[in-house]
Amino acid sequence: MEDSEKKKALRDLLLERRDNTSHDLLKIASKKIQKKLDKIFAFKNAKKIGVYYPIGSEIFTQDIIQELLSKGKEVFLPKVMGESMEFRKIIDFSSLEPGNFDIMEPKEECPVDNNLDVILVPTVGISQTGVRLGYGYGFYDRFLAKNKTVAISMTLEKQIIKNIPKSEHDIIMDWIVTEDKMTKI
Repeated sequence: MEDSEKKKALRDLLLERRDNTSHDLLKIASKKIQKKLDKIFAFKNAKKIGVYYPIGSEIFTQDIIQELLSKGKEVFLPKVMGESMEFRKIIDFSSLEPGNFDIMEPKEECPVDNNLDVILVPTVGISQTGVRLGYGYGFYDRFLAKNKTVAISMTLEKQIIKNIPKSEHDIIMDWIVTEDKMTKI
């Protein structure tokens, strides 16, 4: 999918900003975000939840995954299949293995289910109107275009910017959750 030059420049700037966040600060922000998620009715009452496994300076989700599993929720992580992505159910962290882009993904034997109640979406940057900037591959946008579910963008407060150019294929997030606030779009 061809990305505009403006989006690429924005992505580079926002990734650099996020990558300059200390590990300790990311840990604190991730904990605060985890606490805020339970205040979102759609998340709290969801039975089937899609979560990503973090890479680099993304919001840490390991504790969220662990908490959801311990509460008896069904937890699904994305697996990239060519140009698309599907979600597979995990029972614990041993259900994961390194996959595409060296991201931990569910193993082949994990059952597929794309009919999820909520998906936590990794975010490079986002506008106040819910236009999300990812890594530019379009996996989440294509998935969300086909599978209607509540999409929650988890990001640092400093990754929210005034304007992100919206492409035709961009899916607007339902919620933005940062270490400081929760915003319903």
